[in-house]
Amino acid sequence: MADSLKRTPLHGACLEAGARLVPFEGWEMPVQFQGLVQEHRAVRERCGVFDISHMGVLRLRGDGAKDALQALVPSDLFRIGPGEATYTVLLNEAGGIRDDLIVYDLGRPQDNEAPASGAATGEGPADELLLIINAGCAEADTAWLRSQLEPTGLVISDRKGDGVLLALQGPEAIARLEALAGVDLGGLPRFAHRSIQLAGTAAAAAAGATAFVARTGYTGEDGVELLLDRFAGGALWAQLLAEGVTPCGLGARDTLRLEAAMHLYGSEMDSATTPLEASLGWLVHLEMPAAFIGREVLERQSAEGVSRRLVGLKLQGRAIARHGYPVLRAGEVVGEVTSGTWSPTLGEAIALAYVPADATRVGTELAVEIRGKAEPAVVVKRPFYRRHGTLAD
Repeated sequence: MADSLKRTPLHGACLEAGARLVPFEGWEMPVQFQGLVQEHRAVRERCGVFDISHMGVLRLRGDGAKDALQALVPSDLFRIGPGEATYTVLLNEAGGIRDDLIVYDLGRPQDNEAPASGAATGEGPADELLLIINAGCAEADTAWLRSQLEPTGLVISDRKGDGVLLALQGPEAIARLEALAGVDLGGLPRFAHRSIQLAGTAAAAAAGATAFVARTGYTGEDGVELLLDRFAGGALWAQLLAEGVTPCGLGARDTLRLEAAMHLYGSEMDSATTPLEASLGWLVHLEMPAAFIGREVLERQSAEGVSRRLVGLKLQGRAIARHGYPVLRAGEVVGEVTSGTWSPTLGEAIALAYVPADATRVGTELAVEIRGKAEPAVVVKRPFYRRHGTLAD
């Protein structure tokens, strides 16, 4: 029921912009505005903005915050420093993926915020991390992180509140934000972040209009994600649209991320799948001495190999593979599609799928069963699309 769904602070503004809304992970979210293909191409060619305020944003605060979180993820968090971020996954005891997330190192900020409930006072600033987590996992992640980390003295709080999270993506995204906000983001590399004043925007009318800006995204394009308060977020959204930036929905977000071969939790990842099976071995840093949940399983898989792995497929015809469709080899079911679409950029059908380890070599010929027919497919290099107009082989 729509009445039971949560709504972002931009719900009304999205409706005014012509959004068609759908249920998504407990939220009522825009699936498209002008049309999926138009929105997809706007991001690839110019600039688009997404309301992603449904996602969870947590703050971890306390001395040794990074050490404590390190016990829950397989990636070396000490490879990043203040002002930097990393993509990683939360693991369970079997090495399965609880959720994927981005960890932002805030250092020891002097932010003048009142201490969160339970925080120590009078001891100066503490280490802080910001986590952006998936909407569908937010409640479970928060409860689990609290059970694991609060006994170590960390304070975990909701950093977003009723604020707004925007994704401004596309080759023009940085220049658009610089022009609107009167800031220079040329020195902000990929996966870096900082806070900026929104001088020159309608959002500047908000008291202390500050945005947390990270050069991250989920589209395969350049761009930023911005965390703002409710008023400033609404004002910035309105100004971006007034300046001709295309509002985009979940439909284009999915086709964009799939062209870039980015994983979706619940499709390419779940609690029964390890990062090595999900072709996320680059997140697993077994060379670091730190113990983390699931390490023994990943060490064993690293030594012995995995029985299945995620691959990219291109279909040879116009049929579109969808989540759950069987993957065939010599007429026998050997795997399953996790995500599939018709690529607006490539003009062909693409998919991600789990297949046996001996069927993962690029060029391997397989098939996908679609409406009772075996449609030819071939294993290809991922990602399907690379930024700056360079397409994957």
